[in-house]
Amino acid sequence: MKQTKDKLIFKVSLLSISLFLMMAPQISSALPLMAHAFPGVNQAGVETLATVPNFGIVIGLLLSPFLIRQFGQKPTIITGLIITLVTGTFPMYVDAYLPILISRFLIGFGIGLFNSMAVSLIPQFYKSNEEELASMIGYQNVMSSVGAAIASFLLSYLVTISWHAAFAIYFLVVPSLILFILFVPLPKKKSVVTSVSAPDQVKQTVNGKVVLISVLMFLIFLFYMPVSYSLPSLIVDEGLGTSSTAALIAGFSTLVGIPIGASFGILFKHLHDKVFPIGFAMVAFGFVLLALSSNLAFLFVSIIVLGFGFGIGVPYMYNWLDWAAPINSINLGTTIVLILVNIGCFVSPTIVNLLSSLFGKSTPRGIMILSAIAFALIFIYALGHYLKVHQQSLVK
Repeated sequence: MKQTKDKLIFKVSLLSISLFLMMAPQISSALPLMAHAFPGVNQAGVETLATVPNFGIVIGLLLSPFLIRQFGQKPTIITGLIITLVTGTFPMYVDAYLPILISRFLIGFGIGLFNSMAVSLIPQFYKSNEEELASMIGYQNVMSSVGAAIASFLLSYLVTISWHAAFAIYFLVVPSLILFILFVPLPKKKSVVTSVSAPDQVKQTVNGKVVLISVLMFLIFLFYMPVSYSLPSLIVDEGLGTSSTAALIAGFSTLVGIPIGASFGILFKHLHDKVFPIGFAMVAFGFVLLALSSNLAFLFVSIIVLGFGFGIGVPYMYNWLDWAAPINSINLGTTIVLILVNIGCFVSPTIVNLLSSLFGKSTPRGIMILSAIAFALIFIYALGHYLKVHQQSLVK
């Protein structure tokens, strides 16, 4: 096992399935074009095409443990990748809204089947080395960002062809599927020694810290998602660019987090729990800058700040989860966190628009300010958490 986990091709293949965790909502930049294609569907219905995969992910996450128990980890992941490929590309060939809506739900379901394992397989192989685990978690977050960035950059060109062509981004599943089949050895049936998710072998439990992390992740993604669905409107409405520009900005927003995520292990080694408040302070500041952006240069600076903060804040949360989850319950903890993350993404347009309307700030800029306030509150909590942990370490 040690020789296998140290091979580069194994690491790449293991991490490659994370490319698609953030890819489902990347078609947001094509929504303005799709709105014209479905004149009988209101704006909320069209926007649902970007968020409904998150609901499918929740269902996939819930069913995944049962499929793992019956068929094993690797067949479940392969099945999820195949569903993602088939349903992701399905809208290329149809024009009707309802079949596309169903396919968008199903792509989420496919991603949900392997979503938790994309994270929980890492400690299964690397938990014996805390620094290597932190590095791999950082790389895992990088891969999801890489997938989102590649999809956005491809989309900036594909939307110039048609909204149908935008869905060709999901053909990226093919190389990942091949790599995972060939180079990631996983037992068909789980064992007590190698499994992190064996419901038939070890009873998995949840503690208060897992619940806390889950709630925080729900709020983080609830208020971060406006970058996906409101930023394109801000760019177009304010005359800063077109749908293609919005896709390029979306790609850049995830791209800037990649070197940060890749160096998370090093940052954590030097900063430890300081990463928590620093990351979300930068996210809050990034949303303030987005709300004030008056040109593309300012917008790019805002995205850099936002991507830096998000790129170190989210890996910290997953690292915290790995320490906090009860022994042999990492997969359950990861699943609960991911369910809350995807529910947060799914309900984000509804809740954020409702809150912004209550405060009379229903414009894209107003929504960015609302997210800034939310992340300022998360920063305050993170700062308190750091001070508490730091004080406890001094007492010891």
